[in-house]
Amino acid sequence: MRAPTPLDHARDYAQVALVLQGGGALGAYQCGVAEALHEAGIRPTWFAGTSIGAIHAAILAGNPPARRIERLREFWTTICAPAGALAWPTRAIQSAFDWLPANPALHAFANGLGALGALTHGQRGFFDLRPLPPFVFADGSPRATSFYDPSPLVATLERLVDFDRLHADGVRLSIGATNVRTGNFRYFDSTAMRITPQHIVASAALPPAFPAVEIDGELWWDGGVVSNTPLEVLLESTPRRDTLALQVDLWSARGPAPRDVMDVLERQKDIQYSSRTRLNTDAVARRQRLRNALGTLLARIPREELPKGVLADLQPLLCDRVFNIIQLIYQSKPYEEQYKDYAFDPRTMREHWNAGRTDMLETLAQPDFFALPERSLGVVTHDVHRLRREDAGAQPAGASNS
Repeated sequence: MRAPTPLDHARDYAQVALVLQGGGALGAYQCGVAEALHEAGIRPTWFAGTSIGAIHAAILAGNPPARRIERLREFWTTICAPAGALAWPTRAIQSAFDWLPANPALHAFANGLGALGALTHGQRGFFDLRPLPPFVFADGSPRATSFYDPSPLVATLERLVDFDRLHADGVRLSIGATNVRTGNFRYFDSTAMRITPQHIVASAALPPAFPAVEIDGELWWDGGVVSNTPLEVLLESTPRRDTLALQVDLWSARGPAPRDVMDVLERQKDIQYSSRTRLNTDAVARRQRLRNALGTLLARIPREELPKGVLADLQPLLCDRVFNIIQLIYQSKPYEEQYKDYAFDPRTMREHWNAGRTDMLETLAQPDFFALPERSLGVVTHDVHRLRREDAGAQPAGASNS
């Protein structure tokens, strides 16, 4: 009898979710993960994302499974070139790189050139540099509050996403954004509202690069301003269901001490946008174990012995569902700098994509990761990078928030 595969295990869950952090140019890593997952036959039914993760989530949810990876590749092929007619020298140099052998020095130069192109021109099909800097204006308009115009992204999304499909295919989409007026975080969810390109652009509107997006009279910024990891929507939504969640993070809280100011800026971003993933996951796991234990305890107490009203008060807290969270966290290369999230270079994109694919294949090689947890556990987490550290004698699981 053959051993169960990850796909066999995935069929034991009521839902399979793909959770995607924000991280700009690092986002191609998520596409490699999605590609390997697709090849394994695992089809998520719930996509949750923030910023670039929201864009990916919309593309994945807004296309039939057979076209999802093709559409992701089309998106990245489109945006990995500087925008505007004056950007042709940068595009020519980037094309020339494709003929040269890969090495760290070349990757570092490509990263820097990609970031420079993004700063000085914008990215094709994504955002354009405004003709005048925002300091010239003070009228509260998009031109006064941002350096770049994200209008090209709207056209790209309209071309690559079937927004009608989001509401007619049994697939759920949740994207995070921040309310500029209140500072509160919100998920735009396809089960409760009609998702449009503006909702996706709002989730990716990181200030001051991009302007706030107005939706129903409110202004919205990138969800990463408050929380860059859209995991809570899965764990807190009701009714709860047995869930296999594949969480793809682009920032790692774990990293070396900075050696110079550029390292400081990179390290600051890593810590800020990692959203203390492991710590938050552990907290949710404790709450879910408490729900499971409370249900077990109440089942052993005769109803007549419970104080009046206690069961009704506790009922919303009871839950015996289980969540299996498989984390994949991008590991930055030594030659990447603090501008790695806007280094939109074709060679760099392919490197990120391949890294995500490799990590997902390594994760799929651990079929036990995908097994339905015991009810008493509530929430379990797996991470191939953490597994490597444990095998090497590093600190045990749960000791880090990365």
